[in-house]
Amino acid sequence: MAKQERLDTPGRRSGWFPRMRVGDDAFGDFAEGAARYMGTGKFIIWMSVFIIGWILWNVLVGFPDEFPFIFLTLLLSLQASYAAPLILLAQNRQESRDRVSLEHDREVAEQSRADMDFLAREIASLRLRMNDVATRDFIRSELKDLLADLDQRESQEAEKPKPGAED
Repeated sequence: MAKQERLDTPGRRSGWFPRMRVGDDAFGDFAEGAARYMGTGKFIIWMSVFIIGWILWNVLVGFPDEFPFIFLTLLLSLQASYAAPLILLAQNRQESRDRVSLEHDREVAEQSRADMDFLAREIASLRLRMNDVATRDFIRSELKDLLADLDQRESQEAEKPKPGAED
């Protein structure tokens, strides 16, 4: 008897290929890694070794083929056809990160500017308030004036005859 599947209950997926779970940025990360590697001297050296090895093999050992370097040309074309889009994808992702970083830098600069403006206003208001504050020299001069006034009053009172004292 054949197994009957119901559509309203979850079940196992049957198929030839297993399910692959790949993260959203997995291919982008792969593209950046590939582009980063293709931009190194290590890649250029290994690619040069491969090409020189291919040429030496076909010149020294050779195949009974009339055009021994056509397959090398095909391999290099295939590599270039995959490398170009990977590099472009990596550049686009970098551009997006740069744009986000630039926007963040702009926000930080705006906040810094606002903070500097606030501090400048605060310093200006403190300077205005400092004009109303009595300084040490001002207080000294006022105290000297008061002492001089007291000395003058004492000398004036000493010169006045006291009531009730008769000569």
